[in-house]
Amino acid sequence: MKKLFTVFTLLFVIQSNAFAQQISEELFLNTLIDQWHLDAAQAKFDNYFAITSEEFVFLGTAPGERWNKEEFSAFCKPYFDKGKAWDFTASNRHWMYSKNGKMAWFDEDLDTWMRGCRGSGIMILEKGEWKIVYYNLTVLIENEKIQEFIELRDRQ
Repeated sequence: MKKLFTVFTLLFVIQSNAFAQQISEELFLNTLIDQWHLDAAQAKFDNYFAITSEEFVFLGTAPGERWNKEEFSAFCKPYFDKGKAWDFTASNRHWMYSKNGKMAWFDEDLDTWMRGCRGSGIMILEKGEWKIVYYNLTVLIENEKIQEFIELRDRQ
């Protein structure tokens, strides 16, 4: 019985440690993404793009907005240079992780000038640093309003 108690205690400690480590990693990644959004709001161009990988892809809300890092930074530069880019405030963020711990993906609700949006992203651990490799920004439209939206998009 004593051995069984020791085994259960050891398993509990290992599980608790893994849980604590995941919580710590999640807090770190949340801070990183929150800072990324803040860097856009404060027009900190270099900081904003420093967290993105060289393979970074940004999907915007408009049709055809699929930017690689070079294209997206060229598009963004004039806005950042004027001292005003965009201000997204995230809430309700959810994280998932690869088994090897080198990839994380998330989705988040965003308060923006466009009202409610959703962002989803993929991060990779690159040389000991987390980098955003993919981000997809979408505008939320309630199902009961979709027909009006379709009609609006079809107007010429």
